[in-house]
Amino acid sequence: MRATAVKCVEESIEVAVPVHTAYNQWTQLKTFPRFMSAVKQVEQLRPNLTRWVVGAGPVRHEFMAEIVEQRPDTLIAWRGLDRRIGHRGEVSFRELAPDRTEIVLRMRFESQGIKGRLLTRAGASPRAVRAELGRFKEFIEGLGQECGAWRGTIHNGQVQPSEASPPRSRVAGWPVG
Repeated sequence: MRATAVKCVEESIEVAVPVHTAYNQWTQLKTFPRFMSAVKQVEQLRPNLTRWVVGAGPVRHEFMAEIVEQRPDTLIAWRGLDRRIGHRGEVSFRELAPDRTEIVLRMRFESQGIKGRLLTRAGASPRAVRAELGRFKEFIEGLGQECGAWRGTIHNGQVQPSEASPPRSRVAGWPVG
């Protein structure tokens, strides 16, 4: 029987932008490689399904993730679909003031095998997560506004019908990501 390693990380940061700006930018997954050093590529295959390539140096790992909950200006939660590294996470947004937002990122990794444990150890350190959040802060505060948005809702992994059409992205591609 293989041993499973479990690691949980929770980090938060305050950004000097309104909550909708921080949330909208976070939905722009294709921009993650511009500020997250471990993220090499993200593809939004469907509103609730993404493909990620992450790594450091020559080590690369590709995985799929399903967005299971998404509530505009509040929460985005996902689960990884990789059997070697099971991971779940959520990012929540809370308005502190009209131009200040708290972002809380929580992740849980369960890995099996040597490669899984090494990948988990490298990506799940509180220090690495804190640094990535710091780069997001610099990125969004430097922009001053989001470069697109997807305002849809997802519940239990299912995209919910909306009463009005979500805004189209200012970045190529739909859904925004």
